[in-house]
Amino acid sequence: MTAIFKREFKAYFSTPIGYIVLAVFYFFLGFYFSMIYSYGSPDLAMGIMAMATVTVFVMPILTMRLMSEDRRQKVDQALLTAPVPLTAIVLGKFLAALAVFAIGYAPTVIFEIIILSHVSVSLFSYLYALFGILLLASALIAIGMFISSLTESSVISAILTLVINILVLYMSSFASLIKVEWIANVVEKAAFINAFENFGESIFSIPDILYFVSITAAFLFLCVRSLDKRRWA
Repeated sequence: MTAIFKREFKAYFSTPIGYIVLAVFYFFLGFYFSMIYSYGSPDLAMGIMAMATVTVFVMPILTMRLMSEDRRQKVDQALLTAPVPLTAIVLGKFLAALAVFAIGYAPTVIFEIIILSHVSVSLFSYLYALFGILLLASALIAIGMFISSLTESSVISAILTLVINILVLYMSSFASLIKVEWIANVVEKAAFINAFENFGESIFSIPDILYFVSITAAFLFLCVRSLDKRRWA
């Protein structure tokens, strides 16, 4: 798994993808922090929560080539026939994407130090919001990886991932269009944004944490099964 992680992590920065992703995160994080700072607000969690929409649009770029690129270049057979568990392959790629995403939020540490130098604030609010965005990212990366494993086209993978990300994050907005009440209730409660907002409000909720962990685990499992199907094919 370590070898896969190193390979994928380096691949992000041997192409423009890693730099584009980091540049987008740094730009918007700096923009939101400047707004918060100029308004005199000490709550950095607000800026982190605002990054949810940015994350949705950046995530397809981060995940589109994770599986599809190997398939397009016909090097996936070497991985599938190597004496490496499929779970290790999937986890190595997943952790590489998550590591790049986490680096994108590294400036928030500096921002929080700047705020702490002026006022006394709750570190829990900042850390819990950061934990929430990482859980959200984990779920979206797992979904993107699964979609990427279904096609050899990075473009198709990116488009499908973007559409699904928007749906799962904001599907509560479409609940009112569903005529069947119990289905509408399920759709509204299952929206990622509902669980994610609790992290920004410092509402500690085990169900919210388990929700994102379960979604991540489920799609990583589906990704493993997708690779297994191709191995035997």
